[in-house]
Amino acid sequence: MPKPIVAIVGRPNVGKSTLFNRIVGERLAIVEEVPGVTRDRLYQAAEWAGRPFTLVDTGGLDFADQDEIASNVRRQAEIAINEADVVVFLVDAKSGLTPGDREIAAVLRKADKPVILVANKVDDFQSQKDYFEFYGLGLGDPIPVSAAQGLNTGDMLDAVVKSLPPVGEDPEGRDLVRIAVIGRPNVGKSSLVNKILGEERVIVSDLPGTTRDAIDTFFEQDGRRYLLIDTAGIRRKSRIDLSTERYGVIRALRAVDRSDVVLLVIDAVDGITDQDKKIAGYAHDQGRALVIAVNKWDLIKKDDRTQDRYLKQIREDLVFARYAPVVFVSALTGRRVAGIIREVDGAAGNHSLRVATPGLNSLIRESVLQNPPPAYKTRRLKIYYATQTGVRPPKFTFFVNDPDLAHFSYLRYLENQIRSAYGFEGTPLRFLLRKKAGGKRQETENRS
Repeated sequence: MPKPIVAIVGRPNVGKSTLFNRIVGERLAIVEEVPGVTRDRLYQAAEWAGRPFTLVDTGGLDFADQDEIASNVRRQAEIAINEADVVVFLVDAKSGLTPGDREIAAVLRKADKPVILVANKVDDFQSQKDYFEFYGLGLGDPIPVSAAQGLNTGDMLDAVVKSLPPVGEDPEGRDLVRIAVIGRPNVGKSSLVNKILGEERVIVSDLPGTTRDAIDTFFEQDGRRYLLIDTAGIRRKSRIDLSTERYGVIRALRAVDRSDVVLLVIDAVDGITDQDKKIAGYAHDQGRALVIAVNKWDLIKKDDRTQDRYLKQIREDLVFARYAPVVFVSALTGRRVAGIIREVDGAAGNHSLRVATPGLNSLIRESVLQNPPPAYKTRRLKIYYATQTGVRPPKFTFFVNDPDLAHFSYLRYLENQIRSAYGFEGTPLRFLLRKKAGGKRQETENRS
C-alpha cells in the first residue's frame, strides 16, 4: 500500500520547515528568518507510533503578495489539501491570528480532509492565552507546540497518526504491474503513454505542464495486466512559483509510492538535469524498480558512438542507479517504444526475484576468498551467513562479526558480485548487516 501523505501548510515564516526538520529528525529543510525561503517542497519518509507516512514541507501561502491574486493562492491550497491524506495547518502563536490564517482556514473547512490545527512558538503550555484566539478558526482545538525546542510535538504526531487512513489490503492484486511515468514538464510523458497504449487516451499539448493530475490507465499486453500512472511534470525550483504545478510534486510522490516500476522520462536534447537526479533518487530511496526512457532521440544528430557516449553520461550522472536499463526512444515516431514494456517486465520480475540461500552463500564465500574484506586496524569483517529476507526490492541479510567493519566500497563489491550472478537489472538492492552479541542485536542497513 502507498504511504499516506501529510502536508504542512500555513503562512510564510510560521515555522513549517522547522517543524518538518523536527519530525524527520534531520536538518533537511533550509531554515531562515526570512519569509518565503522554502520555494519548493521537501519530502521525507517519517514514522510515528509504527505508522509510516510521507511528510511534505510546502511553501508559505502569502495573501499579501500583490503580484498574485488571492484566488490563485487559494487554488494552490486546495490542490495541496486535496492531494494530502492529512493536513497540518501551522499558525504562529506569537504573531497571533491574521487575515491570512482566516483565508487558509476557509479553504480547509470546505475540504473533506482531516486537519490538525497546530499553534507554533508557544511559550506557556500551562495556559491557553498564547493560542486561545485560534479556536475562532473553527478547526477544532489548536495543539500548542514549540517546533524549535521540540515541545509537545509528540501530542501533535499522535493526532496526525490517529487521522491517517486505515491500513488495508491492496484491492488490485499483485498480478498487476504498476508503472509510474515521471519526469520534468514537456519531456513527452503523455505522448509516450499514448504511443504505448496505441491510442489518444491522454491529452497531449506542446505546452509544459498540461497533465496536472495523475491519470490511471489500465491495459493488457501479451496476457499481462498493467496500470500506467501519468503524472504532472516536476519542475525545477526556480520554475515553481504560485502555480498549480507547485503541488503537482505531491502527485508524483504518490505515484512513485503506488508503483512497482518507475519509468523516468528524460529529454534527449536537454540531457540529465539536477531535477532528473532528484526524481530518480526518490524512486531509488523508496525501493522502486527503475527504467529510464530517453525520449526525443530522433532529434539527436548521431554517429556510431553517440548512444554509447550518452549512456556513459547517464551512468555517471545517475551513479546510484547504474542498475536501471536505458531505452532510447521517440514518442513522435514510435521508434523503440515497444522496448519499454519489455524492460519494465524485466525490472518488475527482478524486483520480486528470490534466490536460493545455498547458492547465495556459495557465491559470498567465493567472493570473500577472491577479495577479502579490508582490515580496520587489527580487525577484519567476517561474514558468517547470508540469506535473502525480502523482495520488492530484494533485501539480503548478512550475519557478521561487526557491522561497523563493513566499508561501503566492500558492500558495493558484494552487490556487484550478486548482480553478476543473478542479474537484478532494474531494481535496487538492500543489505542488512546483523550481529548478535551478548543477547543484544545490532543492525546496520545499507541502501545500495
